[in-house]
Amino acid sequence: MQAATREKALARLRRIAGQVAGIERMVREDRTCVDVLHQIAAVEAALDRVGKLLLASHIETCVADAFAAGDPRARQGKLRELFEVFSRLGHIGVR
Repeated sequence: MQAATREKALARLRRIAGQVAGIERMVREDRTCVDVLHQIAAVEAALDRVGKLLLASHIETCVADAFAAGDPRARQGKLRELFEVFSRLGHIGVR
């Protein structure tokens, strides 16, 4: 992973950790269910954005390198890996 991508991901994850702590406080303070659900949706969206960032980085670096190397086994391995990722994270929309 490139250093810039790592730093972006870490910054986003720290923000998400703060949001999750906020949700915990909201539940402890007996805030309305709708307010809590809105915050949960915000965290889910933020996690999806981190997933997109990491997936894009993986394709631009690891997958591209495997294809550029010209090694059919490496290329197939990365394709299998991508299929696995898409099957597990298929809910992440691609824009």
